[in-house]
Amino acid sequence: MASSITDSGWLLKLREQIIRTPRVWKRLLMISFDTGALLVALWASYAIRLSQWLPEVTAERLTLTALAPVVAIPVFIRLGLYRAVIRYLPEAAIWTILKAMVIATMSWVILIFLMEMAGQGIVPRSVPFLYFILGTLLIGGMRFTAKWVLNTGTGLRRDEEPIFIYGAGPAAVQLARALNGHGKRYVVGLIDDEPANHGRDIAGYRVYPSRDLPSLIDRYGIKEIVLSMSSIPADAKQSVITNISGLGVKIRTLPDISDLVDGRYVVSQIREIEIDELLGRSFVPADKSLLSHSLTDKVVMVTGAGGSIGSELCRLIIRWKPRKLVLLEASEFALYRIEQELRMADPDMIIPVLGSVTNASTVRRAIRHHGVEVLYHAAAHKHVPLVEANILEGIRNNVFGTLTVATVSAEENVSNFVLISSDKAVRPTNVMGATKRWAELIVRQMAVEADARARAQIFCAVRFGNVIGSNGSVVPLFKQQIAKGGPVTVTDPDMTRYFMAIPEAAELIVQAGALSGGGDVFLLDMGEPVRIGDLAENMIRLAGFQVSDGRHMDGGIAIEVIGKRPGEKLFEELFYDRNNAKPTRHPKILRADSAAIARYDMAQALGNLEQAVNADDEVRARQLLFELITTEKCGDPLESQDRSQCVDSGCPS
Repeated sequence: MASSITDSGWLLKLREQIIRTPRVWKRLLMISFDTGALLVALWASYAIRLSQWLPEVTAERLTLTALAPVVAIPVFIRLGLYRAVIRYLPEAAIWTILKAMVIATMSWVILIFLMEMAGQGIVPRSVPFLYFILGTLLIGGMRFTAKWVLNTGTGLRRDEEPIFIYGAGPAAVQLARALNGHGKRYVVGLIDDEPANHGRDIAGYRVYPSRDLPSLIDRYGIKEIVLSMSSIPADAKQSVITNISGLGVKIRTLPDISDLVDGRYVVSQIREIEIDELLGRSFVPADKSLLSHSLTDKVVMVTGAGGSIGSELCRLIIRWKPRKLVLLEASEFALYRIEQELRMADPDMIIPVLGSVTNASTVRRAIRHHGVEVLYHAAAHKHVPLVEANILEGIRNNVFGTLTVATVSAEENVSNFVLISSDKAVRPTNVMGATKRWAELIVRQMAVEADARARAQIFCAVRFGNVIGSNGSVVPLFKQQIAKGGPVTVTDPDMTRYFMAIPEAAELIVQAGALSGGGDVFLLDMGEPVRIGDLAENMIRLAGFQVSDGRHMDGGIAIEVIGKRPGEKLFEELFYDRNNAKPTRHPKILRADSAAIARYDMAQALGNLEQAVNADDEVRARQLLFELITTEKCGDPLESQDRSQCVDSGCPS
């Protein structure tokens, strides 16, 4: 038993020593082994053919024997047999070995023919055939035996995975060295698009062109590519991700190597490429003066603080050092989670309030007791099919919840009120969108009343599309379905939606609120709409899978079309009339033109709607909900300068 343990420890040390040996020495050792293997194969070929253990040695045979490795080794080098990492040698490498032995054998046969032409002796015809078989067995067998020994020979399974790094600059080299000494990844080589680097060895790592990635992935069994490209433009990075996302490998990225050196990140923070990195959105740095003006040393309140947008707003706000941050949330668990997270940053300024936005006394107590100055109203029911199935609750929360918070804010002299609206409020076809449109009109009405009373209060709304990763959105659903092996369900592959990252949306919301003069509806520039079918395919490929179709059925993930759900639109809009959207000092924020004031009788409309809700009359409530906003036939009265053309069409004058 003791002897067995000692032998195992000896083998382990030997293996670790081999692994730590510089690659150049390991390559020389492999060339030496191959040379010996080819000589043995040739001797065995003669011995089998002549039925002699020690065939007669002649000058001609010695010459031909010496020429065999001289011809074969350059072929092996050219076909990459010495660039492969033995520990990660894929089974497909046997085809490369077969190809190399075929070329080497044929080259040797040509030399035999030339020597026979010169009268230098005759080689039995079966010797080259035997040499090919035995050489292939020895060359391939030696490599796969070494792989087995290095991986399992000592009873210890190595879980390192071969990877490529995309990039060949100093940062990529530093990253490669860090990865090879950390975790389970082993860097096989570097990928670069610069032709001058192709074929070079940089710091011991071979640089390959990106066009060879399909064959390289098969040759080395690559399952992951790590991008070291933080300094290149976003559009160039997007192009690289698009080009390699269909190769069946996981694509991951890492922060800038300077951040690693400065200690702001660790190598373990290698992360998967997120879908928002494929959206092609240009990054605009936040205007710090706008953020500071709205948040620093202010008492700020966020409704729906535990939701996707609300929680991200809270994370942003806490970084700008408010005097207090009041969290209003109806979900106990969501409130607990965000409170615990924020208390790690500053436990003294966090004020959790458990309650609904429809409860006026709770809202008033929170605002009055803490002296709230800035309020971001993010609380809402946003899931379209659920709100469609629960019309009355959607109206209570989204319409009357907004009315309650806005009214109390006006009465308690809150300086800035910002409503988080939605692109679904534009020409809505579902209850959720209609309730958000009513919320916009309520906030606009509050702004008009504040202006009439000459109060220094600002009420505004910020309208934008989907945020990636929000609760109930399509992106987390797709991720869950991919993790389970599919299928990925889409309602309609041709459906389009606007998408924005949550942190970007939070920054723009705060900056838009700081730009408001009162009564504004701000529109965030969402870029180009994304086709849902393309989104599903990209997410499948980014996860390292193929999309199941006629060519890729095995190991792929299927996309299943289930049809549109109640209330869903094929495409969403941010504008009633884009021509009337005015720019602001921030390039990503537009202001809807509100030169004309809509003269809705909101008090009467709200009274009628409240009666229907209190009577549990779902049909009447839905009718009233759409009755008001469907009069906007000529566009948004908050976004149209010229109302003269609308007088005869039934629009409010």
